[in-house]
Amino acid sequence: MELKKTGDGGWSPYVAGGLSGLVIILSVLWTGMFFGASTSFVRSVGMLEQYFDPERVARLAYFIRYLPKFDWQLLFVIGIFLGSLVSSLTSDSFKWQGVPDMWAERFGTNPVLRGVVAFVGGVIAMYGARLADGCPSGHGLSGMIQLAVSGLIAMVFFFVGGIIMARIVYSGGGGK
Repeated sequence: MELKKTGDGGWSPYVAGGLSGLVIILSVLWTGMFFGASTSFVRSVGMLEQYFDPERVARLAYFIRYLPKFDWQLLFVIGIFLGSLVSSLTSDSFKWQGVPDMWAERFGTNPVLRGVVAFVGGVIAMYGARLADGCPSGHGLSGMIQLAVSGLIAMVFFFVGGIIMARIVYSGGGGK
C-alpha cells in the first residue's frame, strides 16, 4: 500500500487523519486505554527527580496520584516522535532547522529567542494541561472518539485558541 502524498511532498491530511483514528481504536482495543500525553511528561520529571530527592517525590501528593514510572503513555510520546520522524523522512520533508521559516520572517533567526519562547510556551501549555487534568489528545481526541460532548467542546476551544494565538503571534503572516 502506498501512502498518497500531497503535491508539496507531505502526506494527505485525510490519510494521516484516518491512520490516527485507527491508532486510537487499536489502542483502546489492545490496551483498554485512550490517548493522552501530558501525564507522561510529568511522570518523566518525577522519574528524573527521584534520582536527586526520592523522599520528596514520595511525599508529593501529585506524584502519589501519578506515580513516576515508565508506562504505555511514555511509549506513546516516544512513538509520536518516531512516527513524525518516519513521516518526514518518507515525505522527503525532513530538514534540520533551529528556527522555522515563518518564525524567522517575523522575529528573526536568533535561536536563543526561539528557544526561550518555545520553553515558555511549553510551560504555559503544560500548566494548562495539568489545570484541565489532561491535554488536547486526552480531552479532544479521546473524548471525541467516545462521543463525549466535553471532548467536542474541548477540541473546538483548542482549535479556536490556536487560531487566535497564531493570528496574534504572526499577525496573519503568510509564511510557509
